[in-house]
Amino acid sequence: MPGAYWIAHVTVSDDAAYAKYAALATEAIAAHGGKFLARGGKAIQKEGRAHPRNVVAFFPSLDAANACYDSATYQEALSHAKGASERDLVLVEAAE
Repeated sequence: MPGAYWIAHVTVSDDAAYAKYAALATEAIAAHGGKFLARGGKAIQKEGRAHPRNVVAFFPSLDAANACYDSATYQEALSHAKGASERDLVLVEAAE
């Protein structure tokens, strides 16, 4: 079974609230076997709309990534991100 990527593009408007999101999200991602590959580093926007923060996490499967998103811990984290950020998030199955 191929792994999966969690790809987020984020513009933060409330640093304090988003820090609460990040702490809980990190916990949820680790609990579901996720590992950060990129987290807010330098980026070069080539197409589309830019966000200052980009995050890529790898999960053992698309099901694991989706279970993380649906988990109580991540949903609690998300409650801190809403209103504190503008986000685009996609879960993508890795190529074999």
